Amino acid sequence: MIRTRYALLALVALGLTFAVPALASAPRSGILHLTKECSQYTGEVGSFCTITSSNLNAFPVGTRDVGLGAVGADGSVDFDLVFEARGDNAAFGHATICGTCEVGTVTFSGGTGQFKKFAANLVLTCPVGGIAQDGRVDDCSLDGPYSY
Repeated sequence: MIRTRYALLALVALGLTFAVPALASAPRSGILHLTKECSQYTGEVGSFCTITSSNLNAFPVGTRDVGLGAVGADGSVDFDLVFEARGDNAAFGHATICGTCEVGTVTFSGGTGQFKKFAANLVLTCPVGGIAQDGRVDDCSLDGPYSY
């Protein structure tokens, strides 16, 4: 009886030895929902929007969404961007939206710090008219699946 208990405990311990690392490395995923205000976005390289709400702690309110390209003459966006979160954490993405569209895409692939393995395919929704001719953007939202 005592030997059976020790054998059972040994099997449980062995099972946990393999299960815990597998659970720790399991990808985190879900549906991301962000809103951002863009009063500081001018359409020029380096201008930014600021996250005003987020359902993922990795993107806290105040995170900056910095454009690495300029808005096209027709108001379109087709350039890389970086979401600068706390510390040395940044997510790298690419945004695409036509100048007269209300809906576009933002695709993330990697980054630094906690975003090293981050991936997301988000729908970018901006108010009617999308990006104005002067490059300014009103409040927008980003929604879609993400994983680490």
